[in-house]
Amino acid sequence: MALPVKNQIIYWGVAAAAFLVILWYLGDVLLPFVLGSAIAYFLDPVADRLQLMGLSRAMSTALITILAIVIFVIMALLVIPTLVSQAINLFEIAPDLTKRLTAFLTERFPSLLEEGSTLRSSIMSLGTVVQERGGAVLETALSSAAGIINIIMLFVIVPVVAVYMLLDWDRMIAHIDGLLPRDHAPVIRRLARDIDKTLASFIRGMGTVCLILGTYYAIALMLVGLQFGLVVGFVAGLVTFIPYLGALIGGVLAIGLALFQFWGDWFSIGLVGGIFVIGQVIEGNVLTPKLVGDSVGLHPVWLILALSVFGTLFGFVGMLVAVPVAAAMGVIARFAVEQYQNSLLYRGTALNAAALPDEDTL
Repeated sequence: MALPVKNQIIYWGVAAAAFLVILWYLGDVLLPFVLGSAIAYFLDPVADRLQLMGLSRAMSTALITILAIVIFVIMALLVIPTLVSQAINLFEIAPDLTKRLTAFLTERFPSLLEEGSTLRSSIMSLGTVVQERGGAVLETALSSAAGIINIIMLFVIVPVVAVYMLLDWDRMIAHIDGLLPRDHAPVIRRLARDIDKTLASFIRGMGTVCLILGTYYAIALMLVGLQFGLVVGFVAGLVTFIPYLGALIGGVLAIGLALFQFWGDWFSIGLVGGIFVIGQVIEGNVLTPKLVGDSVGLHPVWLILALSVFGTLFGFVGMLVAVPVAAAMGVIARFAVEQYQNSLLYRGTALNAAALPDEDTL
């Protein structure tokens, strides 16, 4: 005999509350495990594809691990030092850029920047604020990403967790499926498939799009000779998951830097602008339709809200779980709406009566 609905609601409510409490108190401790699980989830389709090619699960996991180590070593030796150096240099020259911007505006629009005007004071202080706060943000990020213990945990525990999770992913899913309550197993499986489809479309698809576009922007901007091209490409690729925002932020930043660096060389400035136009064309017509699809199910506003709320409540770990939680809530909400539209509460007795055959026609 199934449990009454009231009792089921209580049990599921207690489970959800326990999950939030654990996340609240153990957020920092859970970080390596959440990251490792996310990496395993991202790479599981690759392991499945290798298995279809004839490799065992252990061999597939070993091959993926070796390739990941090689890529990490290349990034650590070639890309990361340059990225950090360019970011620091960009913060350092911010005051000089604001002075040149002030001189440019003063020369062409003298009435806007009269001595003592609010706009002039704001622009002059902007560079100093960016230099001071930007350096502080970098130092805080590096020190909070933290002490030696946290660094060791991230660089040791995360790969270990990812490897074990990737190795046992299919068995773990099968074991969880065996623990589902029998009465609700079909519905839970359906919801889980929908959530997985949404997450796969968004995380794997948009993650790949961000990586491709970030690499394209960085390489293209560096080839045309733009200073800080690697930083601009990294920023543009990082926020590409929000439609148009990545190109907007990256384009404004790149074209602004190009105006200072290439002033008078309109061909080079046009090349920088053209790089972002081409990037948007490729993203909108090739990458997003092929890798993400048309029905992701996560509206950008809903995603930003989830990131903001979970980030504020649970810190960095909250931001990591915000996307899957938002996807799950979206799927459950759509399922609830579907059930509501099929219920008597929505359809009403009038609609049911209209669907019945008329007695005179019998």
